[in-house]
Amino acid sequence: MQEITLKIEQSVTKKYRKTIWNKFVKAVKTYELISENDRIAVCISGGKDSMLMAKLMQMLQRYSQIPFELVYLVMDPGYNEINLNKIKANAGLLEIPITVFETNIFETANNAEKYPCYLCARMRRGHLYSQAKKLGCNKIALGHHFSDVIETTVMSMFYGAQLQGMIPKLHSSNFEGMELIRPLYCVHEDDIISWAKYNNLEFLRCACRFTEMQEFCDSDEVGKRLETKQLIKELKKTNPNIEKSIFNSLHIVHIDTFPGYKKDGKRHSFLEDYNE
Repeated sequence: MQEITLKIEQSVTKKYRKTIWNKFVKAVKTYELISENDRIAVCISGGKDSMLMAKLMQMLQRYSQIPFELVYLVMDPGYNEINLNKIKANAGLLEIPITVFETNIFETANNAEKYPCYLCARMRRGHLYSQAKKLGCNKIALGHHFSDVIETTVMSMFYGAQLQGMIPKLHSSNFEGMELIRPLYCVHEDDIISWAKYNNLEFLRCACRFTEMQEFCDSDEVGKRLETKQLIKELKKTNPNIEKSIFNSLHIVHIDTFPGYKKDGKRHSFLEDYNE
């Protein structure tokens, strides 16, 4: 192992052991994300989150008593040469043996009149599931972290008029036998950023079609997420534990206090069993 790679790994198990490694392992164990003989496609977009996830999964496989296989999957949705080479260079630096496959997602999303980011995300997910299944995988791992969970929850209430969270794993409705897992579920984004800076690592800032045109990345989704990030940041000034409170609330939902809820796509009202 090259010296710089060893230093990066040691930073995970030493300096960031409490904030990254332990929380990663906690999520894997608590939510039972990995089972014996799993073959998992670790999906790498080139950003800080997925790259760290890939390294953590590699280290876990090395130390774990549970046997499982990993495929490090990189989808090229139409990156320019500079960005694609950046992903390959970072993978080499981290000693991650990636498998790259090509799609034309950027071109398709670029021609969409409405919601290009939403279309791009849906298409990426479908291609990843499909390629992973071709490679004999039964799971795909995505780099959504603790902060994504919090922001998604707040955004769904403020902008979507509903209470909706992001669970640590779910079965695919379109690809039978496939499952999605989120190993960084308990890891804070600030700690991921700190880890990258500590190791002088530079990753792609965005996995969408605007990666090489950041000034144009102003879709509604991106704008709302940035606004939500700023709101949470302001709230933390007076309540440092607000993210933890939101996260914990997702695990203790008192459904009997809600006038309505939705399950398996069907809406229900508290009136259904009010007089029983």
